[in-house]
Amino acid sequence: MSKIKRTITFFVFVGLFSLSYQIGSMSKVSIADAMEFMEEFEKVIEGIDAIGIFLHNLSISIAMFIPGFGIGWGFYTAWSTGYAFAAIASVNPALSNIPALALLYASPFGLMELTAYSIATSRSFILIHMVIKKTSLYSAIKPTVIEIGIMMGLLVAGGFLEDYMIKLSQETGFKILGS
Repeated sequence: MSKIKRTITFFVFVGLFSLSYQIGSMSKVSIADAMEFMEEFEKVIEGIDAIGIFLHNLSISIAMFIPGFGIGWGFYTAWSTGYAFAAIASVNPALSNIPALALLYASPFGLMELTAYSIATSRSFILIHMVIKKTSLYSAIKPTVIEIGIMMGLLVAGGFLEDYMIKLSQETGFKILGS
Protein backbone atom coordinates (compact mmCIF):
# COMPACT_ATOMS: atom_id res chain seq x y z
CA MET A 1 0.00 0.00 0.00
CA SER A 2 1.36 3.40 -0.92
CA LYS A 3 2.14 5.96 1.77
CA ILE A 4 -0.60 8.23 0.48
CA LYS A 5 -3.24 5.48 0.68
CA ARG A 6 -1.94 4.51 4.14
CA THR A 7 -2.22 8.12 5.32
CA ILE A 8 -5.74 8.47 3.91
CA THR A 9 -6.77 5.18 5.56
CA PHE A 10 -5.41 6.39 8.89
CA PHE A 11 -7.35 9.68 8.72
CA VAL A 12 -10.55 7.89 7.67
CA PHE A 13 -10.24 5.82 10.84
CA VAL A 14 -9.53 8.95 12.93
CA GLY A 15 -12.87 10.25 11.63
CA LEU A 16 -14.72 6.98 12.18
CA PHE A 17 -13.32 6.59 15.70
CA SER A 18 -14.33 10.19 16.47
CA LEU A 19 -17.82 9.56 15.08
CA SER A 20 -18.25 6.43 17.21
CA TYR A 21 -17.04 8.34 20.29
CA GLN A 22 -19.45 11.19 19.53
CA ILE A 23 -22.38 8.80 19.12
CA GLY A 24 -21.57 7.21 22.49
CA SER A 25 -21.31 10.63 24.13
CA MET A 26 -24.82 11.50 22.94
CA SER A 27 -26.33 8.61 24.92
CA LYS A 28 -28.92 9.48 27.51
CA VAL A 29 -27.72 8.08 30.82
CA SER A 30 -30.05 8.04 33.81
CA ILE A 31 -28.73 9.50 37.04
CA ALA A 32 -28.93 6.05 38.68
CA ASP A 33 -26.93 4.44 35.87
CA ALA A 34 -24.45 7.30 35.92
CA MET A 35 -23.93 7.00 39.67
CA GLU A 36 -23.45 3.23 39.34
CA PHE A 37 -20.94 3.82 36.54
CA MET A 38 -19.10 6.43 38.63
CA GLU A 39 -18.79 4.03 41.57
CA GLU A 40 -17.36 1.31 39.32
CA PHE A 41 -15.11 3.79 37.53
CA GLU A 42 -13.69 5.13 40.79
CA LYS A 43 -12.93 1.56 41.93
CA VAL A 44 -11.13 0.85 38.66
CA ILE A 45 -8.97 3.98 38.75
CA GLU A 46 -8.23 3.87 42.48
CA GLY A 47 -4.49 3.56 42.90
CA ILE A 48 -3.83 3.39 39.16
CA ASP A 49 -0.55 4.87 37.99
CA ALA A 50 1.03 5.65 34.63
CA ILE A 51 2.03 2.03 34.01
CA GLY A 52 -1.48 0.88 34.94
CA ILE A 53 -3.01 3.37 32.51
CA PHE A 54 -0.60 2.22 29.80
CA LEU A 55 -1.32 -1.48 30.42
CA HIS A 56 -5.08 -0.86 30.43
CA ASN A 57 -4.91 1.04 27.13
CA LEU A 58 -2.53 -1.53 25.65
CA SER A 59 -4.87 -4.39 26.55
CA ILE A 60 -7.67 -2.58 24.74
CA SER A 61 -5.67 -1.51 21.70
CA ILE A 62 -3.67 -4.63 20.87
CA ALA A 63 -6.88 -6.41 19.86
CA MET A 64 -7.54 -3.60 17.37
CA PHE A 65 -4.77 -5.01 15.18
CA ILE A 66 -6.67 -8.27 14.62
CA PRO A 67 -7.73 -8.33 10.96
CA GLY A 68 -11.39 -7.37 10.68
CA PHE A 69 -12.27 -7.89 14.36
CA GLY A 70 -10.08 -4.97 15.35
CA ILE A 71 -12.25 -2.53 13.43
CA GLY A 72 -15.40 -3.51 15.32
CA TRP A 73 -13.52 -3.62 18.62
CA GLY A 74 -12.11 -0.14 17.94
CA PHE A 75 -15.54 1.30 17.18
CA TYR A 76 -17.01 -0.36 20.28
CA THR A 77 -14.16 1.05 22.38
CA ALA A 78 -14.78 4.53 20.97
CA TRP A 79 -18.53 4.27 21.57
CA SER A 80 -18.10 3.00 25.14
CA THR A 81 -15.60 5.78 25.92
CA GLY A 82 -18.14 8.29 24.62
CA TYR A 83 -20.81 6.62 26.75
CA ALA A 84 -18.52 6.96 29.78
CA PHE A 85 -18.23 10.68 29.02
CA ALA A 86 -22.04 10.91 28.84
CA ALA A 87 -22.33 9.18 32.22
CA ILE A 88 -19.77 11.51 33.82
CA ALA A 89 -21.37 14.58 32.22
CA SER A 90 -24.83 13.59 33.43
CA VAL A 91 -23.71 13.86 37.07
CA ASN A 92 -21.28 16.74 36.58
CA PRO A 93 -23.00 19.90 35.30
CA ALA A 94 -19.65 21.54 34.53
CA LEU A 95 -19.00 18.96 31.81
CA SER A 96 -22.49 18.96 30.35
CA ASN A 97 -21.78 22.07 28.26
CA ILE A 98 -18.43 20.84 26.93
CA PRO A 99 -18.59 18.98 23.61
CA ALA A 100 -17.21 15.46 24.04
CA LEU A 101 -15.02 15.77 20.96
CA ALA A 102 -13.48 18.95 22.38
CA LEU A 103 -12.17 16.95 25.34
CA LEU A 104 -10.87 14.23 23.06
CA TYR A 105 -9.07 16.66 20.77
CA ALA A 106 -7.98 19.18 23.42
CA SER A 107 -6.25 16.77 25.79
CA PRO A 108 -2.78 15.66 24.73
CA PHE A 109 -3.31 12.13 26.03
CA GLY A 110 -6.68 12.01 24.26
CA LEU A 111 -4.96 12.84 20.98
CA MET A 112 -2.27 10.23 21.67
CA GLU A 113 -4.89 7.55 22.34
CA LEU A 114 -6.93 8.60 19.30
CA THR A 115 -3.82 8.34 17.14
CA ALA A 116 -2.81 4.98 18.62
CA TYR A 117 -6.29 3.48 18.21
CA SER A 118 -6.62 4.85 14.68
CA ILE A 119 -3.28 3.31 13.71
CA ALA A 120 -4.45 -0.03 15.07
CA THR A 121 -7.93 -0.06 13.51
CA SER A 122 -6.69 1.17 10.16
CA ARG A 123 -4.03 -1.59 10.18
CA SER A 124 -6.81 -4.08 10.95
CA PHE A 125 -8.62 -2.82 7.86
CA ILE A 126 -5.49 -3.13 5.73
CA LEU A 127 -4.87 -6.68 6.95
CA ILE A 128 -8.44 -7.87 6.37
CA HIS A 129 -8.33 -6.24 2.94
CA MET A 130 -5.18 -8.25 2.19
CA VAL A 131 -6.87 -11.45 3.39
CA ILE A 132 -9.92 -10.80 1.22
CA LYS A 133 -7.73 -10.02 -1.80
CA LYS A 134 -5.69 -13.17 -1.01
CA THR A 135 -2.51 -11.12 -0.81
CA SER A 136 0.36 -12.55 1.20
CA LEU A 137 0.47 -11.09 4.70
CA TYR A 138 4.25 -11.49 4.75
CA SER A 139 4.73 -7.99 3.32
CA ALA A 140 2.62 -6.55 6.15
CA ILE A 141 4.73 -7.96 9.00
CA LYS A 142 7.32 -5.17 9.13
CA PRO A 143 4.87 -2.23 8.88
CA THR A 144 2.56 -3.88 11.41
CA VAL A 145 5.40 -4.37 13.91
CA ILE A 146 6.50 -0.76 13.38
CA GLU A 147 2.93 0.47 13.94
CA ILE A 148 2.59 -1.63 17.11
CA GLY A 149 5.78 0.03 18.35
CA ILE A 150 4.46 3.50 17.52
CA MET A 151 1.15 2.67 19.20
CA MET A 152 2.96 1.46 22.34
CA GLY A 153 5.12 4.59 22.41
CA LEU A 154 2.06 6.82 22.16
CA LEU A 155 0.27 4.87 24.88
CA VAL A 156 3.26 4.95 27.25
CA ALA A 157 3.64 8.71 26.80
CA GLY A 158 -0.12 9.18 27.08
CA GLY A 159 -0.29 7.05 30.23
CA PHE A 160 2.40 9.11 31.96
CA LEU A 161 0.80 12.38 30.86
CA GLU A 162 -2.67 11.27 31.93
CA ASP A 163 -1.31 10.10 35.30
CA TYR A 164 0.44 13.45 35.78
CA MET A 165 -2.73 15.38 34.94
CA ILE A 166 -4.83 13.22 37.30
CA LYS A 167 -2.37 13.80 40.15
CA LEU A 168 -2.20 17.51 39.37
CA SER A 169 -5.98 17.81 39.44
CA GLN A 170 -6.09 15.94 42.77
CA GLU A 171 -3.42 18.22 44.29
CA THR A 172 -5.17 21.38 43.18
CA GLY A 173 -8.58 20.16 44.30
CA PHE A 174 -10.03 20.21 40.79
CA LYS A 175 -12.54 17.36 40.58
CA ILE A 176 -13.66 16.10 37.26
CA LEU A 177 -15.80 13.29 38.59
CA GLY A 178 -18.52 15.32 40.30
CA SER A 179 -18.11 13.74 43.73
